[in-house]
Amino acid sequence: MTHVDLPASLLKRKAVVYVRQSTPAQVQLNRESQRRQYELVEEARRRGFRDVEVIDDDLGRSASGTVARPGFDKLVAWLCAGDVGAILCLDASRLARNGRDWHHLLELCGLVEARVIDLDGVYNPCRPNDRLLLGMKGSISEFELNILRTRMYEAVRSKARRGELRIGVPIGYIWHREIGLGLDPDARVQEAVRQIFSRFRQLGSARQTHLALHREGMHFPRPSDGRKLTALDWTPIRYRNVISVLKNPFYAGAYAYGKSKSRTAVVDGRAHKTYGHIRPLDEYDVLLKDHHEGYIDWGIYERNQKQLAINAYGQRDGAKSGRGGRSLLIGLMTCGQCGHRLRVAYRGRYPYPVYQCIGRTAHGLPRCMCFGGQRVDTAIARELMRVVQPIAIQAALVAERTHMGLSGILCGGP
Repeated sequence: MTHVDLPASLLKRKAVVYVRQSTPAQVQLNRESQRRQYELVEEARRRGFRDVEVIDDDLGRSASGTVARPGFDKLVAWLCAGDVGAILCLDASRLARNGRDWHHLLELCGLVEARVIDLDGVYNPCRPNDRLLLGMKGSISEFELNILRTRMYEAVRSKARRGELRIGVPIGYIWHREIGLGLDPDARVQEAVRQIFSRFRQLGSARQTHLALHREGMHFPRPSDGRKLTALDWTPIRYRNVISVLKNPFYAGAYAYGKSKSRTAVVDGRAHKTYGHIRPLDEYDVLLKDHHEGYIDWGIYERNQKQLAINAYGQRDGAKSGRGGRSLLIGLMTCGQCGHRLRVAYRGRYPYPVYQCIGRTAHGLPRCMCFGGQRVDTAIARELMRVVQPIAIQAALVAERTHMGLSGILCGGP
């Protein structure tokens, strides 16, 4: 690093050493890079700065602009206050890997005449040549990030398309060091998974499956060591255990990669990325059937998904039907404001139906509507009888023949 004499007015201000690494893994494993960044404190003192501040709040945070960086925000605030004489970093990518943050920082440095110092030299953003060179460094850093990310993702996808990428596996499977992917050798774990599929086949409902297994005192394994699945805690079975087993195509012998996606939104003028948004089955990046031994076959898995979709009574746009009770229109009416399906509650000593919309209450908002159902049910029933009255006899005969035909089949008749 070449030595350049700095103005005395700048040396009276503070020098800021910005320390950053992109991921928590780098913070834990790449200790040499971290040590070299902290050594810039001595470099700042050799250049004449007495007041040297270290900002390391962004260790383990990406500089791509999609995550909050409190350390970078602190640096910008100090620049705006005119307290910073120089910013020291190993290279431009430590400060920002997106053009918006990088050029905003250079603009502020130029306004307060602060210097940017890296391993290659000292730059004055007030000078056109230095500003041009710093701009090129920032553009190269941003381009480099995109190239590295693209290469990494394409390599991962290529391996996943062959079914060789060692993704995280659900309870009941394990990656063997020698033979690869296989069933968990623990017979108790296998039996817990098989019990869920067996009970669902009998009962046809995830909720009833959970209640039945819970009444029997069944326990389900939960990993206590993260994704390693080498240590398990057995806890009373929960509904989320049942539904996660039933919905996971991995148990049907299918290798699935790219089941979720990220979404980016602009919040306060900055990109904000969220992860874990589940995709439909036909939008997975990779879905390889018959990839490994399954607890069920693919046909059973598809039937289970259809049954779960029918049972998803509270979801929009699903096939609904009455499930008992005195109300006539249960499952048939939707709210005109929010689009959610109306639910029915029974009140009073002689229970009468009350239709209500609670779709927005999960977000802390009041109910859209709530009204008694007796008058509505009576009006609909009267209108229904008026419409079917001319063909009532014919409809009764058809219903009788249908009933007798079904009875003959169930009793073994021809």
